[in-house]
Amino acid sequence: MENKFKEGEIVRAKVNPNLKLVVRRYVDRIYYCKIQEDPTQKELVYFERELIPHEIKNIGEITS
Repeated sequence: MENKFKEGEIVRAKVNPNLKLVVRRYVDRIYYCKIQEDPTQKELVYFERELIPHEIKNIGEITS
């Protein structure tokens, strides 16, 4: 199974689409992300279905 987002790519989480995340690594279908504006914060962990591409600003575009 191929991952949808590559390492270094900027994505957003569906639960907080205003926060830009950088994919650090992908292991066992889990994405480990850093906050783009503050990379010193703890990593955030998401499944692929919880992330959306950076270009999509309105989450309604995905869910409808």
